[in-house]
Amino acid sequence: MKLGVSSYSFSQLVGKGVMSQLDIIPKTKEMGFDVIEFSTLSLPKGETALTFAPRIREACDKAGLPIANYTIGADFLKGSNGDWKAEAARLKDELRVAQILGAPGMRHDATGGFPAGHKGPRGFDDALPTLIKGCRAVTEMAADMGIKTMVENHGYFCQDSERVEKLANGVNHPNFGLLVDMGNFLCADDDPPKALGRVMPYACHVHAKDFHVKSGSGPNPGQGWFRSRAGHFLRGSIIGHGDVPIAQCLGIMKRAGYDGVLSIEFEGMEDPIKGIAVGLENLKRFVAEAV
Repeated sequence: MKLGVSSYSFSQLVGKGVMSQLDIIPKTKEMGFDVIEFSTLSLPKGETALTFAPRIREACDKAGLPIANYTIGADFLKGSNGDWKAEAARLKDELRVAQILGAPGMRHDATGGFPAGHKGPRGFDDALPTLIKGCRAVTEMAADMGIKTMVENHGYFCQDSERVEKLANGVNHPNFGLLVDMGNFLCADDDPPKALGRVMPYACHVHAKDFHVKSGSGPNPGQGWFRSRAGHFLRGSIIGHGDVPIAQCLGIMKRAGYDGVLSIEFEGMEDPIKGIAVGLENLKRFVAEAV
């Protein structure tokens, strides 16, 4: 299993101008990661994703750091004025970015739910036929480019393990699977070990993520916390410091035969460099001990 880190983990520093996405590449190598994952490119002035991607690729090649995945947003219900065909076509340029990066996979979202004012049925099963068509169209384009596509358990509406399993089986294409984020299931109040046990057969890529959890029946703990769909409080944490049973989840992954990339996605309030470093140290130990 290769251990990686998502560029999103450094977003506090990139957002404040302390580091650029180019700066995090040698830092990631120095910290001891095997691979890196880019979550939307943070573009310098005057650059587009297509012009900036070669610079990212060159810096990663120079550092000897493969790019394992490229992660971008999409919405087949609300994006491109609600036209799923136009939204799928829009992602062709993103696939070109992934190809320039040399990333073997690209994660795109499916949807955050029906648009405001939508009339008629609005359940997940009502959205599923459109999501299947959009995801299949993208993965068919991607297959011709040698890039595997995936949807993450992300965004509340398309987040539960039962829902993303339905989507994976509905698309039913050998080039399509899931980016499984063990922490994100909590946003939909889905038990992480139970959820992983359900969806690991579809996993193309896995995120290691940890959260502190407080019951929604208590007072709002304040800054840094957000609510799950059922109203519980969540806050990103260092791997091993939170309430996600990381070791148990890794055991499920190992028993499922997963030997792909496991990327840290750090969302804590701590200094990102410290948080990522401690998380990597813990994750290496958990992986070695998992049975």
